[in-house]
Amino acid sequence: MSPKIAIIGAGFGGLCMAIQLEKAGIRSYTIFEKGDNVGGTWRDNTYPGAGCDIPSHLYSFSFEKYSSWTRRFPEQPEILGYLERCADKYGVRPRLRLNTAVVAATFEESLGKWRVRTAAGGELFDVVVSAVGQLNQPRLPDIPGMSTFNGMAFHSARWDHSVDLTGRRVAVIGSGSSAAQLIPKVAEIADHLDVFQRTPNWVIPKADAVFGPGARAAFRYVPFLQRAYREWIYRYAEIALYPALAGGWSSDPLRKRALEHLHDQVPDPVLRAKLTPDYPVGCKRIVADSKFYPALTRPNVDVVTDRITRIVPGGVETAAGLREADAIVYATGFETSDFLVPIQVTGRDGRHLAEEWKDGAEAYLGIAVPHFPNLFLLYGPNTNLGHSSIVFMIECQVRYIMGCLPQLAARGPMEVRPETMATWRRSLEAAMERMVWQAGCTSWYKNEAGRVTNNWPGTATAYRRITGAPAPDAFHFAR
Repeated sequence: MSPKIAIIGAGFGGLCMAIQLEKAGIRSYTIFEKGDNVGGTWRDNTYPGAGCDIPSHLYSFSFEKYSSWTRRFPEQPEILGYLERCADKYGVRPRLRLNTAVVAATFEESLGKWRVRTAAGGELFDVVVSAVGQLNQPRLPDIPGMSTFNGMAFHSARWDHSVDLTGRRVAVIGSGSSAAQLIPKVAEIADHLDVFQRTPNWVIPKADAVFGPGARAAFRYVPFLQRAYREWIYRYAEIALYPALAGGWSSDPLRKRALEHLHDQVPDPVLRAKLTPDYPVGCKRIVADSKFYPALTRPNVDVVTDRITRIVPGGVETAAGLREADAIVYATGFETSDFLVPIQVTGRDGRHLAEEWKDGAEAYLGIAVPHFPNLFLLYGPNTNLGHSSIVFMIECQVRYIMGCLPQLAARGPMEVRPETMATWRRSLEAAMERMVWQAGCTSWYKNEAGRVTNNWPGTATAYRRITGAPAPDAFHFAR
């Protein structure tokens, strides 16, 4: 008998898990999705200019190579459309529960099963797969007076399309990847735009290109061409981009490229100084964009580096005075280190996952946690990449979980051993020492204590190798 499986989330991870179950003939699963459609972060982030900084032919499933991408770096509507087509093609929609948020998951030891609770009640499952990802809970800044603002205010991941910013005075708080994408669009229509920057980012040019009918036809009718192009993107990321994050040969060339991009696009030395980081390239997420800097040089745009003291009814007050605004956009990222929050997860012996992770989230291979049998994570702790496609990592994790299913079906609930987790932790910490993320900058890769809980410190190829198949002696079984 196939195990009954709960999948939480219908983004790339949840859909990948469901599709592989379908392909294996296992249809005893349910996908719980809090939103009104599949897509995850690509359903939620609809701000102007939203897109991906990983080439489209790698930012897609290996088993569903899409030949009709219209551009090298896909935009949000095209990625969402791809995920919707995958859901339809592989027949996962009948087992999808939309607008159904999971509020708690509790392992009931007497039954050896998980009770998953939603607003509609509880339901028992043999296995729980969390596919909520790392970028699902918008983070709002802690600025005094935010509730007193008289204008419109919203987070970039909850864009209010009913608000017309044309001719308005707009404040964008934040200057990371999302801000870099939306600022050029907003600057074109706003009367005035203030960009509040706390720390500048390293920015490299985005070598985007449109795939015309001829290129799309070639990718469609010459399968080898698409496979070769995808492989080239992957190898370039592994050989040229990853070493820059590990203090390798490409660190200096990447820094030089970013500085040349800054000098080419920002002629004003005062503005250029504001936009020049004082930390090593790669310590924070690198922004890939060719329209961001030109937008900041527009006459109706100011880059504000003065410290924000509070929000007042008429705008944003800094140490240098008031910056009037009709609308505020918080491009302040996500609660990346909380992972499964706000879901209350309780494992064996009444252990709460939030308490287990109070010093920082961790999981064996980013997938399994001691004391939480038959709970598996997709895009879990220390599996984010700074150089390549997270979709690749998700496929590795799904393959690993699929390998676990026959074992737990035969031997009972499986739980990673504490000693396995301890060995993994030591190896992860040793590998992390050489990475540029430890250089001292503040980034969403770290928790409040400064521990890197999000990123994988190795190559994608290394992760594929170590997740090739579950090692039975890494787990113990209840039966």
